[in-house]
Amino acid sequence: MKKNVIIIGGGIIGLCSAYYLNKTGYTVSIIDKSNLDAGASYVNAGYLSPSHIIPLAAPGVMKKGLKWMFNSSSPLYIKPRINSSFLKWGLAFNKSCTPLHVAKAAPIIRDITLLSQQLYEDIIATEKLNSHYEKKGLIMLCQTEKTLEEEHNMLELAKQLGLEAKFMTPDDIKTIEPNVVINTIGGIFYKCDHHSTPFEFMSGMKTLLSNSGVDFYSNEHVIDIAFKNNEITGIKTNKNHYQADEIVLAAGSWSSILSRKIGLNLLLEAGKGYRIDTTKHLSVSIPAILAESKVAVTPMNGFTRFAGTMEIAGINHNINKVRVDAIADAVERYYPNIELTSEDRANSACGLRPVSPDGLPYIGKSSKCKNLTIATGHAMMGWSMGTATGLLVNEIISKKKTSLPLEAFHPERRF
Repeated sequence: MKKNVIIIGGGIIGLCSAYYLNKTGYTVSIIDKSNLDAGASYVNAGYLSPSHIIPLAAPGVMKKGLKWMFNSSSPLYIKPRINSSFLKWGLAFNKSCTPLHVAKAAPIIRDITLLSQQLYEDIIATEKLNSHYEKKGLIMLCQTEKTLEEEHNMLELAKQLGLEAKFMTPDDIKTIEPNVVINTIGGIFYKCDHHSTPFEFMSGMKTLLSNSGVDFYSNEHVIDIAFKNNEITGIKTNKNHYQADEIVLAAGSWSSILSRKIGLNLLLEAGKGYRIDTTKHLSVSIPAILAESKVAVTPMNGFTRFAGTMEIAGINHNINKVRVDAIADAVERYYPNIELTSEDRANSACGLRPVSPDGLPYIGKSSKCKNLTIATGHAMMGWSMGTATGLLVNEIISKKKTSLPLEAFHPERRF
């Protein structure tokens, strides 16, 4: 008899988990509190970026966070709160901001993102998804000597890890991006990076899964989890009751709230990111990151997306106009011939990214519950790690040898 699996969360991690579980022969259902058409999986920059080998928890980040705490337009904004979970997360985050952690995390991030790239390509080709996917690389654009030096150090680390990348002068950048004016003193080109249009992949996957027998329950909020003898025995939503042999917790920033219902204190904070889209023809052909402002620029299918900021201020979808304007203003500093209109800015959207204290995702079983597999905490790298995470979830539940070591992703790892 086929096992029944319920996935809580219909973002990129939930859909990819459903894909591999369904292929293996499980009966799969997805429960999501939204209409399955918005959130971080839809508003992200669309990068599949092995170049992002440095986790959010890195030396100097906490110091910058404290410095920027009272600047609502800063790339990283951490809102202080008198909350035990936030305080525990903050202490663990600070503890992780070390050179040793970066040295350990970088090859782990490289491996899971490279695997994900291959799996995205495989899914698109095998399933004939009509989904935009390109291998044009990514440019880190710098405007100051200090940042250029920092990015050059990252280049050396990337080379040591076998990633294809090189330094570029302004003339070099002009050669590969000739049709747009860029205000830069140089940058780093990561040929290893790919990009996509998230909505197309998500839409294609939902249709594929639905046609393959996966059940979707949208606009259902999980309000309780029945738990007995180290096992989840039922899930209660605002609409129904469900039972399954296996549960996958892939609810993004809400995962920590749900995990407490089984006595697991999963340290997670919601990191809000924003995007501005414009359909105006801009001639930008290669993805870029505006290094000083931490803003991503992505030429997607039919439009250009500008995305950025990390706002750690709890779970909410409030649009902070100051942060939207900071993204738009940064774009216009680097691309002086590009102007984002008030309408572009007004149509911005946000998504919440689940941030673990060490910047690595939680992927694996918990000792608290034998039929629960956790897949969350990817921070800004959910899109880059989505397909590989889905494959690992299937391998865990199927008790197969995993494609990657899981120790660094263990949900109960010590910080």
